[in-house]
Amino acid sequence: MSAASLTTTPLVSLVVPVFNEQESIPVFIDAIINERQQWDFDTEIIFVDDGSSDQSLTLLRQAAEQYDFIQYVSFSRNFGKEIALSAGLDHARGDAAVMLDVDLQHPLATIPEFVDKWQNEGYDMVYGLRNLDNQETWLKRATSRLFYKLFNLMAHSPLPEGGGDFRLLDRKVIDALCAMPERNRFMKGLYAWVGFKSVGIRYEQPARELGESKFNYWKLWNFALDGLVSFSTWPLRMWSYVGGVVAVLAFIYASLIVIKTLVSGVDVPGYASMLTGVLFLGGMQLLSIGVIGEYLGRLFVETKNRPLYVVAEKRTHTKEDAE
Repeated sequence: MSAASLTTTPLVSLVVPVFNEQESIPVFIDAIINERQQWDFDTEIIFVDDGSSDQSLTLLRQAAEQYDFIQYVSFSRNFGKEIALSAGLDHARGDAAVMLDVDLQHPLATIPEFVDKWQNEGYDMVYGLRNLDNQETWLKRATSRLFYKLFNLMAHSPLPEGGGDFRLLDRKVIDALCAMPERNRFMKGLYAWVGFKSVGIRYEQPARELGESKFNYWKLWNFALDGLVSFSTWPLRMWSYVGGVVAVLAFIYASLIVIKTLVSGVDVPGYASMLTGVLFLGGMQLLSIGVIGEYLGRLFVETKNRPLYVVAEKRTHTKEDAE
């Protein structure tokens, strides 16, 4: 159902992944209750507990008992934020869905702007564009910009710089994403890959006041690596070019040695130059094997055909309830 064809009050599903956020959940729910009273559209909240070890699930159970618009899905273990977002979309009943974080760094006041662009201007996807200089260290700003530049250079579906998971998706976009069975899910890339009519909205990201971020630089590095490998074959193709250049240089060098031997006689090669060449070529080969291994490992995971996640407990409504 497109936004233009809606004749009744639309239902917007808010998908909120949670991992050890017992401090943030009550504050988030209170903020939602205050904000949704001013919205001219219906909402449901789908919390996805990603295997929390604190009291997050207990708080979600209590909230679902108290408020009918709150639902939750709890995983049997930690599967990661990308999988949690996918699970939330699987259970969303709305005409559209908005993904946002529980720490309130995605301002709730921006959601009506998303809905306006979707409902009145016909956009199928409305994404938030945060200021990359906002509340970030210089290292994180630099690495973030570098990632976007590398990704857009290598991938066929470019990412808007500063665009994240905070966005609204029309029902047809949700259905397209849910139809994708891949296990190594880089959601930012999937949003770009499915296409559809999209627009960005700038927003100011406030500082996090409760809890702490679950991402460190090591996790961010692996996250970026997943994105580059999932949406580009350039790392593989690059080594074809590198191998070709090295082969040409080796042929030229071998020809020079043959010519020199024919002209000057047999020469004893130097140990240092030989060892340097062996170590250089050996390192190049190991690096290229590592790149191939990254792709092979992902193929190994995909061929197992395991489910994306395992639900240990949930309280949700069916899609028929929304009709």
